[in-house]
Amino acid sequence: MLTKDKEDKLIEIFVTVDDFLKLFGRHIDRLPIPKTRFEGIMCPSEIIAIIIFYQYSGFKCFQYFYKQQVQHELREYFPRQVSYKRFLRLIKKCVPYLYVFTKWQCMQSEHTGVYFIDSKKLPVCHNRRIHNHKVFKDLAERGHTSTGWFYGFKIHLAINNLGQVMNYTFTSGNVSDAHPDTLRHVLLKLAGKCYGDKGYLSRIFEGLYLKGLKLVTKIRKNMKNKLMPLEEKYQSYKRAVIESVFDILMTVFDIDHTRHRSPQNAMAHMLAAVAAYSFMDQKPGVLMPKLLK
Repeated sequence: MLTKDKEDKLIEIFVTVDDFLKLFGRHIDRLPIPKTRFEGIMCPSEIIAIIIFYQYSGFKCFQYFYKQQVQHELREYFPRQVSYKRFLRLIKKCVPYLYVFTKWQCMQSEHTGVYFIDSKKLPVCHNRRIHNHKVFKDLAERGHTSTGWFYGFKIHLAINNLGQVMNYTFTSGNVSDAHPDTLRHVLLKLAGKCYGDKGYLSRIFEGLYLKGLKLVTKIRKNMKNKLMPLEEKYQSYKRAVIESVFDILMTVFDIDHTRHRSPQNAMAHMLAAVAAYSFMDQKPGVLMPKLLK
């Protein structure tokens, strides 16, 4: 049986998702675009709530989670259940809803003026199986990080000093951290100071600065050193907090496992991991002293 904490978390997830999809559905109805009907006994709110709650279940295999917990312990919460294979097909239809929901969650984060940005590799297979890998053919690419080569994708993440996700995006593994399109997307509508590593030295620094965001990074060996304000020096030391966020995504929510069997379900899993992190009660954060503000 579910513990009290997990039961409360499941209810919180479902109510939040359901309220959002109702507002989103009314907004879509007002747009002059062709409408498509979601075909399925279970509604999108139930499906999204289940795949997000899976991240809190402790299971490492979604099939075991669905057959052992959803179809038994959670039957009273989700009485209109379908078979496991049918549920996988419904997940693919819910990916657009889940993507919009995670972006809406990012919009609810506080604009504190202090942000951190970084990326993390998401390998889809072992390097020795690259030539035999077919699930992400023409989607995943080879990339290189400080830990070596890999084949897969990247997640680019921006958080505030409270550990809340401000924005994110997924790219193929060969996309640079300082790619202009990636930076513009992740840092959209942020104002203040954003701290990153040397990989974020970009030519669009001036454009971001004119929009109210100062991108602060370390310099390369062939660049001239300049004095840095004490406030920026102190805040740059706190950039490691984003590594704690990545560690939670990798170990607790298992965002980078290599057992996916379809690109759509892989995207649903990665989006659900980001959404599940936003539902955490305690996030890794850094409180900035008032004297340095």
